[in-house]
Amino acid sequence: MTAPRRMGTETSKTRQMLLDVTERLMLKEGYAAVGVRRVAREAEVAPALVLYYFRTLDDLFLAVLRRRGDEELERVVRRLDGPQPIRTLWQVTSHPGNALTTEFTALANHRKAIRAELAARAERYREVQLEALTRRLAETGVELPPEVSPAVLLMLANALGRILMMENTMGMTTRHAEALEFVEQFLQRYEGAPADD
Repeated sequence: MTAPRRMGTETSKTRQMLLDVTERLMLKEGYAAVGVRRVAREAEVAPALVLYYFRTLDDLFLAVLRRRGDEELERVVRRLDGPQPIRTLWQVTSHPGNALTTEFTALANHRKAIRAELAARAERYREVQLEALTRRLAETGVELPPEVSPAVLLMLANALGRILMMENTMGMTTRHAEALEFVEQFLQRYEGAPADD
């Protein structure tokens, strides 16, 4: 019986560098550009070192997803705790920094492990967002129309923000100005002008 293969530590600077290289490749060239040899070449290390830290390419992708997912969740919760939770929700969901999420969504179409992790994290992310939004709406006294629950508001903001971001990435902007004007009027009605940061 063989001993389990040794793995590098999660706090290693080398491991973090490999995650950074992978993320940069995904953002610049897409997930299909990421491979063990390509990451090793970009990081100026041997491919065996990549496999020392990540047994498989899926393990490498999952590590990037987990690192960024945890950081993003903490950031969003902190931001939603401000004086304008609806405006903050809109900024978070329509932020162009979601390009990495788009890459992981595309990758999830081809890899079960990525799909399962992404779905589990998205469910958790949505519940945490909803808890923070609901709490802040109550604390700030914002009263939404009766047909718009915090959950519906969250879904609408996520859906519209995501589609605008994806279409902008493709260079499509037809009717975006009208949608953005609607969003701004809604935000003005319920939270007033943007607060100074």
